[in-house]
Amino acid sequence: MADSVYERYMAADRARREHERQCTSCSPDARCETGRRLYESFERLQDAHLNRLRNKS
Repeated sequence: MADSVYERYMAADRARREHERQCTSCSPDARCETGRRLYESFERLQDAHLNRLRNKS
């Protein structure tokens, strides 16, 4: 069975990357409000996924 945390993490990464490709306000050092929200969501899901992996071992 697929890991839903992993799936949400990958979806957040896709959304973040797509936004970064299209947004003229975002840069690696500064993000617009939407970009910041997408990046924070990606970070939280990435942390959750990595913690889950660590706890399985």
